[in-house]
Amino acid sequence: METHDSRPRRTQVGIIGAGPAGLLLSQLLHQQGITSVVLENRSRERVETRQRAGLLEQNTVDLLREAGAAARLDRLGLVHDGVLLSYNGRRHRVALSELTSGSHVTIYAQPEVIKDLITRRLETGGTIFFEADATGIEGLETDSPTIHYSHEGETHALQCDFVAGCDGFHGISRQAAPAGFFKTYDKIYPYCWLGILARVAPSTDELIYAFHERGFALHSMRSSEISRLYVQCDPADTVEDWPDARIWEELHLRLGTANWTLQEGPILEKTITPMRSFVTEPMQYQRLFLAGDAAHIVPPTGGKGLNMAAADTKTLFDALRAYYQDADSTLLHNYSAACLRRVWRVQEFSNYMTEMLHQLPGKPAFDQHLQQSRFDLLTTCEAASRVVAENYVGIASQRASEGVAATISENLGLSC
Repeated sequence: METHDSRPRRTQVGIIGAGPAGLLLSQLLHQQGITSVVLENRSRERVETRQRAGLLEQNTVDLLREAGAAARLDRLGLVHDGVLLSYNGRRHRVALSELTSGSHVTIYAQPEVIKDLITRRLETGGTIFFEADATGIEGLETDSPTIHYSHEGETHALQCDFVAGCDGFHGISRQAAPAGFFKTYDKIYPYCWLGILARVAPSTDELIYAFHERGFALHSMRSSEISRLYVQCDPADTVEDWPDARIWEELHLRLGTANWTLQEGPILEKTITPMRSFVTEPMQYQRLFLAGDAAHIVPPTGGKGLNMAAADTKTLFDALRAYYQDADSTLLHNYSAACLRRVWRVQEFSNYMTEMLHQLPGKPAFDQHLQQSRFDLLTTCEAASRVVAENYVGIASQRASEGVAATISENLGLSC
């Protein structure tokens, strides 16, 4: 745990949460001479080891480089120019780089991103309090809101100009607004992901997203030695319901195709992840700004969670920089509207990928045929593949943040 001899009583931006959004925002602000304090209720070890996303859009990579936190990423990240989609063993490669004029994604685990950001932030004199539990926010209607928190058995107060709520879905930030101010939209999917980390070299050079009549599967990776794999499971399942032998059997079956072999290895970790979509509107209240999972959650099918947090961070950083350097509050006032155009674009894409690739028990035969038709369109229509590629690498969501998005359903309605 990081300890400090003194606790600042005032800063310009108070940041609740040491996830990707909070840490990245703090570092970017520092580079512009804007002070911040980060409060995180978990230990540093827990923050740095929690297994989460591992797919980075080019925009996210560029932002980490801007923050000076991409040295290991540039050395260890796995650049992917394509992605494989499978339907009952029939594979189709979406050529990301070819379809998007050179854009790609990079595989680099979120825990590594967090480690890099924490290291960089502390190297540059940043103030991060771990195991510091934010308990309340008051004065958001004034020019000096206060964050109350407990740390090392004592209570403290931090005054600031603005509060960045980067404390996740279960954090306190959304509760600081008057009751009913934030409107939420929610969708719970009737299946979960059982995820494993396995000590075995990936059996594929590019990610495989697979629909199978027994359920979805995904072959991803964390490094050249560690594979990350998922199988669709029932929400009532526990990890005890999935012994190693059963996991490998399902992965072989769901990912299987001609002339390809899935390599097995020791399973290091098992987790079950619920599937949900969630959006808060607006994403700001007075001097409180929500970012990352505090404002929205997507199912992990499209690999967008960390990237959405990074995009929020960039939008908020630009707004705060304009305020402090140019005395211009226009971008701060427009923060929510700018973010939500992109958020709903990403929600639509994540929902599209999720519903195309997962098996829904009891699904009517008509819907099953529609599901197969969507996959058939991807394999026969370059325009359809291009839409998926642009959304996957983040080009379409970037356009959405600029207000010129088109829905995937509209694009996939093109005749090929």
